[in-house]
Amino acid sequence: MLILLPPSESKATRARGSALRPESLSSPSLTAPRLEVGEALAAASRREDAPSVLGVSASLGEEIARNTRLQDAPTLAARDLYTGVLYDALDLASLDPASTRRANRRLVVVSALYGALRMSDRVAPYRLSMGVNLPGVGPLASHWRPHLEEVLVEAAGRGLVVDCRSSTYAAAWVPQGPLAERWVTVRVPGATHMAKHTRGLVARALCQEAADPRHPKALPGLLTPRFEVELSPPARPGRPWVLDVQPA
Repeated sequence: MLILLPPSESKATRARGSALRPESLSSPSLTAPRLEVGEALAAASRREDAPSVLGVSASLGEEIARNTRLQDAPTLAARDLYTGVLYDALDLASLDPASTRRANRRLVVVSALYGALRMSDRVAPYRLSMGVNLPGVGPLASHWRPHLEEVLVEAAGRGLVVDCRSSTYAAAWVPQGPLAERWVTVRVPGATHMAKHTRGLVARALCQEAADPRHPKALPGLLTPRFEVELSPPARPGRPWVLDVQPA
């Protein structure tokens, strides 16, 4: 099973720690495009119009400035870096050892800067959205799409792709062919805050579950009675199954 997560806008920081080692990150085939985006991001973040280029408020000057120091800044594991509603609900630190091992195998964060990250990957805090048209690189979703194809297909293996990404990050990779038949997007009605919270709870529940189903129809059984779920088949070939979820 592959569980796809979006990153969070809010990120933890650390005053001391080891610097980024690009060669140590998972998915080494992404090293070159990661470095390309990192260099373009640093250059864009030095511009006077950086907030406009990055699509953020001018009040985030310190976060923008961090983008110019990514190679030397103290790093954190992705499990500690990302904060906010979804990651609070996921609460990786409280998982038992077996669930933690499954989280390390199953969870992948789709990142505008790094493409894809595992929970153990150590990177520095950054500010960049997948919706940005980055000078020197172009629209980031288009940049990452061909690079993520091989990496995420391999990560999914024969299991399900459980997609908890927002639409901005979903644009960076769409399962194709036979894998699309095992692609399930998690849909939560209501406010954005509740949707993020529930997706975090779903990801946590699936990390706690030892079963690794091969067909979307088995997924609701793993989540009840903790959630009220309804699974709908794809609207047309190549589209995902839709799992509507609410806390029970």
